[in-house]
Amino acid sequence: MAESTSEAERDSGATDRKTVPVPGAAVGGPISHAIFRLARLHRMFAGQLLRRIGLHPGQELVMMHLWELGPQRQIDLVRLMDSDAATMTRTVRRLEQAGFVRRRPSPTDKRASLIEPTAASHALRREVERVWSQLEDISATGFSDDERADALAVLERLEQNLVRADARPADPDTGP
Repeated sequence: MAESTSEAERDSGATDRKTVPVPGAAVGGPISHAIFRLARLHRMFAGQLLRRIGLHPGQELVMMHLWELGPQRQIDLVRLMDSDAATMTRTVRRLEQAGFVRRRPSPTDKRASLIEPTAASHALRREVERVWSQLEDISATGFSDDERADALAVLERLEQNLVRADARPADPDTGP
């Protein structure tokens, strides 16, 4: 899908060109396809920024929760992040190998261990906050304060629509 770009657009970096063409089968879902494209690009930029500080996308979210809430059982992290056990196991293992978390026996449940942030991870917190601010600036470049608030409100409404749809029993004829 080659589109011509004017010299002014190239100089300013402002193009309206989509990075992924919309396939014909997706024309009934332009918002869903836009969310797909946005999520893919956002994760790509997050990955580039996080890689510089030794993390992969998603690991910083686990760390944010641990910094905020303190030591957590792995199952509680799964619930908190709406993840699955296998993904969380891999994430915690990688964070442990990097020296950002450690496991210790739970004082209240002999079958469980607590995942806790290490001193090395606390030193990383400022860098994670900086990366998230940078990602926010990249994502909302040129937005006024009102546009930022409007964008956030729309995204939160989309999220609530999906949460409500997930909570409803599925109709076999129409789907969720």
